[in-house]
Amino acid sequence: MAQVEATTERIIAADAEAVFDALADYKDVRGKVLPAHFSEYEVREGGDGEGTLVHWKLQATSKRVRDCLLDVSEPTDGQLVEKDRNSSMVTTWTVTPAGEGKSKAVVSTVWNGAGGIGGFFEKTFAPKGLGRIYDELLQNLAAVVEN
Repeated sequence: MAQVEATTERIIAADAEAVFDALADYKDVRGKVLPAHFSEYEVREGGDGEGTLVHWKLQATSKRVRDCLLDVSEPTDGQLVEKDRNSSMVTTWTVTPAGEGKSKAVVSTVWNGAGGIGGFFEKTFAPKGLGRIYDELLQNLAAVVEN
């Protein structure tokens, strides 16, 4: 099993604190900015950053659906980490200042991929697909915080 990683980033025309606060708001904001690839969104505990437990299904392809139950932590300022209880998947969101009134949001997801030929295809294609999904999420987030 090889580790698979997908990373994408976006410059958002809002300060880093506002972007981070919106990302960490699982109660009101996060469900609204998720693309159609996400379904059955539900906050089960908390709802604001550290200590949140959130559920969703992520349909990465027409045949691949992940049932995710995520524990949220904030290990450092400007960083959210979502660890899936149902798999090895860990997603890290990092928001940093990027000039006056701007911020850079980076999302990186890693997981243990399959072995063999299936693992080869997963490592080759999954990062691009997940990157497109997170690009859309960051675009939706920008539309919320830039107003």
